[in-house]
Amino acid sequence: MSEELEQLAAHIEAKRPDCVLASEVAFGELNVTVALTSLVSLVDFLKTDKNTQFSSLVDITAVDYPERDARFDVVYHFLSMYQNHRIRLKVAVRENDIVPSLNDVHPSAGWFEREVFDMFGILFSGHPDLRRILTDYGFRGYPLRKDFPTTGYTEVRYDVEQKRVVYEPVSLVQEYRQFDFMSPWEGAEYILPGDDKVDAEAKG
Repeated sequence: MSEELEQLAAHIEAKRPDCVLASEVAFGELNVTVALTSLVSLVDFLKTDKNTQFSSLVDITAVDYPERDARFDVVYHFLSMYQNHRIRLKVAVRENDIVPSLNDVHPSAGWFEREVFDMFGILFSGHPDLRRILTDYGFRGYPLRKDFPTTGYTEVRYDVEQKRVVYEPVSLVQEYRQFDFMSPWEGAEYILPGDDKVDAEAKG
């Protein structure tokens, strides 16, 4: 299978060298890094070329790398039922970049792109209905960004007296998010809370 995927990667690079920035076969899957401006063109090629025939868009997601200039990777998964192959496309995107929608090539991209917009705040040009799909109306922020607080900003509950859903600012403190992952069993020379009591009992 690995040899077949390497041949597939070579075929794609030979046919569309303007689109492919890099490719590799890892863990039995073909990963191709694509230029943002060439995304739609390459996806259309992968769908229509007789040697690829990636007719099924399986998923679209994203990964957040806050330390990078191109903060996000938008990731596309395709399946060729004709060739029994899978491929993963990755596109590096800056926070203010707008990604071209795949809706015209794969109509199923519509809901996937809405989810990526909802969770990461990534915009897609040419999308017919780009609005939130998983979070509530008026939701603040993008939950799958690394800098989004685990508590969120708003608490939603049903008020029995008012007989309606109530939105309130989250009142939980954030200090609990500070974790000490060190362990005394790893030879660390410090005392964790409670360790002093154990030492006292041993000496007594």
